[in-house]
Amino acid sequence: MSRLTRILSVATVASIALAGQAFAHAHLKSSVPADKAAVASPSELDLTFTEELNLKFSGVTVTGPDKGEVKLGDVMLMDGDKVLMVPVSDRLAPGSYTVDWHVLSTDGHKTEGNFTFTVKP
Repeated sequence: MSRLTRILSVATVASIALAGQAFAHAHLKSSVPADKAAVASPSELDLTFTEELNLKFSGVTVTGPDKGEVKLGDVMLMDGDKVLMVPVSDRLAPGSYTVDWHVLSTDGHKTEGNFTFTVKP
């Protein structure tokens, strides 16, 4: 094997390894309620991620139509630590709600995002 072939082989393997690490972040796969859904007042929010999460460094806040923060229960992990289950303490009034989330995957990568849903009258 020539020196150039070896260098190219090592560079290719390194590129593949680094690309694999970039995809290792915990991304929001789905949520209940879904983004932009119109629903009855939910008793919980279920956020499903692509990777296992570290509960200690993950959290959710919900802001209501009056821009006030919604009271939530203690967040729990379910389904192989990939689902963040968030109890909603009170019945939600009709209007638009924003869910802001931040998570730390068990491999140490942080991600954050948000989505909205509407509670029907």
